[in-house]
Amino acid sequence: MSQQSPFPQPGPGTHDARPSRLQLPVIDLSAATSGDPGARARLRADLHQAAHGTGFFQLTGHGVTQAETDALMTAVRSFFALPEADRLAVSNLKSPHFRGYTRIGDEHTGGSRDWRDQLDIGAERPARIPTAADPAYWWLEGPNQWPAALPGLRVAALGWMDRLSGVARLLLHELLAAIGAPEDFYDDIFADAPHLHLKMVRYPGSAPGADEGDGQGVGAHKDYGFLTLLLQDSVGGLQVQRDDGLFHEVPPLPGAFVVNLGELLEVATDGYLKATNHRVVSPPGTRERFSVPFFYNPRLDAHVNALPFPYGDQAPGVSQDAANPLFAEYGRNELKGWLRAHPETARRHHADLLAPA
Repeated sequence: MSQQSPFPQPGPGTHDARPSRLQLPVIDLSAATSGDPGARARLRADLHQAAHGTGFFQLTGHGVTQAETDALMTAVRSFFALPEADRLAVSNLKSPHFRGYTRIGDEHTGGSRDWRDQLDIGAERPARIPTAADPAYWWLEGPNQWPAALPGLRVAALGWMDRLSGVARLLLHELLAAIGAPEDFYDDIFADAPHLHLKMVRYPGSAPGADEGDGQGVGAHKDYGFLTLLLQDSVGGLQVQRDDGLFHEVPPLPGAFVVNLGELLEVATDGYLKATNHRVVSPPGTRERFSVPFFYNPRLDAHVNALPFPYGDQAPGVSQDAANPLFAEYGRNELKGWLRAHPETARRHHADLLAPA
């Protein structure tokens, strides 16, 4: 799952102009802990502008070292280098919690197949099987699947999630303070058991249309949670829709995470903070692209309240689809996304949750 919004998004061919390269704002998070009030004020001003205007930015100064990043990417490449049988041994088709490996083409965005394979990992917790009286989203809490042939992957992945949780928490605090809101306003809904999610993704190239620059690695979508921190390699392919309606390439910036805001922050601010459409175009030929998005989201049972902040009179509002609203209870959005993105896993384990055809 690409954490896509339940709202319909532009399909292939919606914008047929050739994408351009337009660098995103670059935000240096180190100013948050520098002890320099002036630097922190500039950080917050830049963060305010980026989150309100673009909803996407490159994050530097986050404290994650190149050695840590290299170790994680080595683990990622090692997983995809395993024989297919070892990867399929942890297929997410076996998991009612949607954890594990997804083959190329088995995930869908906007109703179309994504040309990528991936390993979905969440916080390592015991399975919670909902009763008839419980919300069905508790199915999303449960154990991961780890390949026996790569025992070090568990430590690498869970360690990365812990590391980026700290970065994301600081960033969220700075973001809320930047728009004049209480920086700890959402601390309670992230307490105890936030629904963290990590994806290890390979775009193998050779997607239909990839040589012409329009092969769907993952289709256009918005993330529906709070914050996404993306580690991408040097290959490129991520594109962000800008105000001109075109999808612009995001040139990889060494040492930076690409950050985007999810729709829950847009809804919580009545559209003042911006969730933005983005997609990935598969690399041409046989070239591979690797990326690791980390999704920082609250507890499944969290209710996301409107954010009190002084710019509410400038908020443009949020366009809503009455047939597919975003729910205040986060887990309902999360479950909807998984059921749509992984139809075969949904049919195998949750046929009772699917809408009649």
